[in-house]
Order: sequence, then structure tokens, then C-alpha cells
Amino acid sequence: MYDDLILFKVRNLLMKHGLLLINLGTPKNADTSSVRNYLREFLTDKRVIDLPALLRYALVYTFILPFRSRRSAHAYQSIWTEQGSPLLFHSQNLVNQLQKEVGSEHIIALGMRYGEPSIATALNQLKHCESITILPLYPQYSSAASGSSIAEAMRIINSWDLIPSIKIISNFFQHPAYLKAQAQTIKASLEEHSHVLFSYHGIPERQITKSSCKTICTGSCPKLTDDIHGCYRAQCYENSRLLALELGLSPNSYSTAFQSRLGKTPWVKPYTDQILAELITRGITKLIIVCPSFVADCLETLEEIGIRLKEQWITLGGKELINVPSMNTDPLWRKAIITMAHVQSDSQLRSIS
Repeated sequence: MYDDLILFKVRNLLMKHGLLLINLGTPKNADTSSVRNYLREFLTDKRVIDLPALLRYALVYTFILPFRSRRSAHAYQSIWTEQGSPLLFHSQNLVNQLQKEVGSEHIIALGMRYGEPSIATALNQLKHCESITILPLYPQYSSAASGSSIAEAMRIINSWDLIPSIKIISNFFQHPAYLKAQAQTIKASLEEHSHVLFSYHGIPERQITKSSCKTICTGSCPKLTDDIHGCYRAQCYENSRLLALELGLSPNSYSTAFQSRLGKTPWVKPYTDQILAELITRGITKLIIVCPSFVADCLETLEEIGIRLKEQWITLGGKELINVPSMNTDPLWRKAIITMAHVQSDSQLRSIS
């Protein structure tokens, strides 16, 4: 009888389905030491700075960490809250709310690629699941973010004796549920005669040419085709086009740009901070900025855009800049995750909307 009970419990555990949500990560605290530790882990990743190991470590330890740690700590301090890192508490709240909404046969875990909770910690919660869906929370695929997160998750899973069924969602920038949720967050800020700037996280141009796209477009990227589907820049332009369709925006009422560049090597263009002057010359004074690369508010949305870029816009002569919040724990965003990961029935989905 006792053995049968144990067997029943084990089988019940194995029947569960796991959903691993991965985001980039955040320092433990906003002090210089914590930020330096976070940057060290982040920037020594060979997919983030895709240079030979010796050159990568020399660059990080000699030029980046000694100068950037204190500056980045100051930036983090400007957005830090009583709850700590916005990225972390938004992500944790998202998981907690999702877990309440899904059935007991699903387990949802949060892992950060860098920092805590780690991907290893999250996967330990899912180790006895019959199947695991891996969903990096980056709508567009890049080797530096999505690729690194997936590779780390699979490295850990590959060490297990019993490997469950694995499903990987490597991007979702074209998924209707994501587009609907993202568009909904923008609609409340749309006003007549306002211009929408879609600002995506940038990556070095060399990472574009390492993908399926061998040339760097100087203007808008062509519509996605199979031969350039792996091009991060093309994905971003397609993301903008699809969101514009969802919002009913005309082609001249929105722009696409890229933020958060690091170092002196060429990154994908146009740069967000440099496109502002061009928009001013076009007579645009009211600007709405959306960051579709980020599903949770973080340093890049709150400090880089919400503080520094807003100050720059006003200095250039702009009258108003609206920084649209990320989706965070928005009900439509939660519904989109559930839809993309197939973790709930249609009747349960309707209860969230």
C-alpha cells in the first residue's frame, strides 16, 4: 500500500507540465559592487560580446568594468524601489499571477540568465515535469539574449538523467496574442498628431551578418522572408510594421530605432538618441516611445528612455515625450503567454480577459 502511494505521487509529479520563463537579469542591489558582479557575468558571456575569449576578457576587465560599474550603479539607483529591481518584481508578480490562473497540472518558474533567481534554480522546480516549455521573454530572437538563454537552459537539462519533452519558443514578435497585448498598452497614449517611435534594444552589426542576413540595410528592412528570418533587425522592423497595422498607424506616423549600444563598434542603426533631432526637423513635438524588446520595465525603459532620452527630447525643443510602460503583468499579456505556451484551455482563457 505504501509503495503504491509513493508510485502514485511520483506519477502525479511526472504528469505536470512546466513553463520556464526567462528574462535577462538584474543586479542584486543598486550599489557599485553588486552592479559590477552582474556586469561581469553578463558581459563575459561569449554570445553577448562575441569576440575571442582573451580579447573579450581583456575588454571587460580592463575597459568596461572599471569605468561602467559606477556609472551603471548610479543609473540603477535612479529607478530602484522599495521592492528592489523593477525588472525582478514585475517578473515575479507575472509568474505569481500566471500560476494562480493556470491549472494545478502546470508549474511556472522564473529564471534570470544573469543573477538570481538563476535558470538552474528555476529548472530545479521543473525537474520532475513530464514536459517543459522554454519561453525566453524576448519577442525578437537574437543570439545574445534568446540564444544565450536557451543554450544555458539546455546545458542544464542535458545534465539530467531523465530528460522530459522540451518545447522552445525562440521568438514571438509575430504572434497575434503578443501583438494584441502590446498594442493595447500603446492605445491609451495615442493622441492626434503624435508620432510613435518603436525603440528596440540594439546589437552589434557583426551579429547581424553572422545570422542569415549577410548585409546591413541602411533604411527600412524588407518584409521578412525565409532567407532573412533570422535577422534581428528585420524582425524588429517587421514587429513595428505589425504593431502599426494593429494600431492603424500610417507609415509616416511611426519610426523604428535601436537603443542601448555599448562601445565604439558599429551597432544596428538608426540609433534612438540620434533620431530625435531628425524628428524635431520634421516638426514633431509630441513623441510616444514604445520599447517592444522589453516586456517588463527595467533600466533600459525607465532610466535610459524615461529619464535621459526624455531630457534630451525637451532640450532639442520637443514639447512632450510619453514613455509607454512595458506590459509587465497586464491581463492581455498574461493571456498571450498562456496562449503561446498552450498551458490552459479556451474556457480558462476567457476567464482572464
